[in-house]
Amino acid sequence: MRLLVLCTHNSARSQMAEAWLRHYAQALGVDLEVHSAGTEKTFVKEEAKRVMAEVGLDLSGHSSKTLLEVPDPWDFDLVLTVCDQAKEACPAYPAKTLKRHASFPDPSGKPLDEWRKVRDALGRMSLYLVENLKAGRIPSDGALKEASGL
Repeated sequence: MRLLVLCTHNSARSQMAEAWLRHYAQALGVDLEVHSAGTEKTFVKEEAKRVMAEVGLDLSGHSSKTLLEVPDPWDFDLVLTVCDQAKEACPAYPAKTLKRHASFPDPSGKPLDEWRKVRDALGRMSLYLVENLKAGRIPSDGALKEASGL
């Protein structure tokens, strides 16, 4: 399965979700190809790298990219938007592509404790999603948001 995490700048939330999803897919033995992108390209924020490193996930090799910089950008099984602006700007995908949305607050400009809250919520949502994918299910938007604990 190919999964795309989409956010506005691909600088924090989508990067953290990508790392969590890859981590849990590997840990649970789920064949999941995960990419992230933004509706705009910027850079991966240092705070995102720092808080993910605290849980053993390395974002140092990640870069911000737009959808058109992702391999085969129109061939995803699931597109997950993690901010409201990206949901509104998300392009039309072929009928086979499922879309899910779970909005997370933007921690930019806030203390590291806020970054950690968003990181942990993304982690809980990612684990829930991968567990469901392993069982052959794709949860609803509401179930994903509920699993995040936010």
